[in-house]
Amino acid sequence: MSTVKPHLYAVPPEVVQQVGETFEDTKVIRFHHCDPAGIVFYPQYFVLFNELVEDWFTHGLGVSFADQVVRERVSVPMGRIECDFVGPSRIGDKLTFGLNVLALGSSSMKIRIKATCGTELRVRATLTLVQASLVSLRSVPISPGLRAGLMRYQAQD
Repeated sequence: MSTVKPHLYAVPPEVVQQVGETFEDTKVIRFHHCDPAGIVFYPQYFVLFNELVEDWFTHGLGVSFADQVVRERVSVPMGRIECDFVGPSRIGDKLTFGLNVLALGSSSMKIRIKATCGTELRVRATLTLVQASLVSLRSVPISPGLRAGLMRYQAQD
């Protein structure tokens, strides 16, 4: 049985606006992201994807990712990743990461992430995130309040 408190999963009404929005965040490629060739070492993109998801929950959905993990003991680990590395990114590049929801299940969500530098696509990925209890290590249902917030970012294409 989950010990999740529903009030932390209630997305504030002002956050729920219209379907089809894209959550965006800009990240600077740093030395620690790069391999000896001076380009992003591909596993570092997965770290950047996770940072984006944390920022999306906190700033886009209005649900503190840190509180979810520390207080509520719930997180959204990646269950599946499909990724295309389209072009190299180098130290100092500023990448704009965009995130949309493609599908919602009872305890999972499929999201699309695209990262561009200017108009140049660098990486695109489809991730399946599973809402899971950090106590039982099992999936838990997405609350109606959180679901409403997630739908704000539902892709329209």
